[in-house]
Amino acid sequence: MDITHDDAGRLLDEVDCDIIGVGDAFGLRGNRAITALEAGRHVLVDKPLCTSLQELRRIRELAMAKNLQVGCMLTMRDAAGTIAARQLIRAGDIGEIHAIQFGGQHPLLRDTRPDWYWEPGMHGGTINDIGIHAIDGIPHITGLNFVRVEAARCWNAFATDVPHFEDGAQMLLTMDNGCGVMGDVSYHAPNGSGYSMPYYWRTTFWGQEGIIEISSTADHLALTPATAKQTERRALPARNSGGYFRAFLKTIRGEVLDEGEPSTENVLDSSERGLQVQAAADENQRGVEL
Repeated sequence: MDITHDDAGRLLDEVDCDIIGVGDAFGLRGNRAITALEAGRHVLVDKPLCTSLQELRRIRELAMAKNLQVGCMLTMRDAAGTIAARQLIRAGDIGEIHAIQFGGQHPLLRDTRPDWYWEPGMHGGTINDIGIHAIDGIPHITGLNFVRVEAARCWNAFATDVPHFEDGAQMLLTMDNGCGVMGDVSYHAPNGSGYSMPYYWRTTFWGQEGIIEISSTADHLALTPATAKQTERRALPARNSGGYFRAFLKTIRGEVLDEGEPSTENVLDSSERGLQVQAAADENQRGVEL
């Protein structure tokens, strides 16, 4: 890949294009997106979209005023386990969902991540960074919405040489039917096997009529009907690789999205929820209405 510009503003002035892709340091992404939207470009951003609610409000304002689209690499929607769980839960196979647990722990990889990762103000918070996948994915799977942050906490545990970097992250959330959600997205997984362990993005849905469990590393969905004595292993469908990107292009072309495909509004709403949960952790708030 040839690097043609070292100044984002000059690129916007000199290059005639429809879409700007943003993959900069987390703490710079919001401003990059805002500048591109102000210049009349659609924006596709790696997660997280931005690191402050103020930036998110400006992004939403510009997208709505200029009829521009905002996409984000919220890839959990496209995972095989997500697709399978969504089909069964939306069909009512385990009844109403009353409790959910998820673990999205990642390896810290202190020595191999970019230097900016550890700079104050550049990361933006572990919940906003990792937790956004579950905060977007769980409503997509269940059809329920988050309404309250009961508690959230971030703390420094593993990266002790950069004490401002809060690598631990947990949250307790409530959905609109009263369903309780407990999640841990800490950077506490082993460096050697953090992305291949059976615990990686393990999510359990406890319904009135049974239990469903999925994991990013599992080759099946586990289903335990309420009346069964054993757990069933259900085969997974094909993953929808690149689905978020195809949906983004459809919104630009003005095409109708298929049910479940993410819109600009979905991206902005999920990003806002992630930032709100992160803010509750940062400010040690309890019972925050969303």
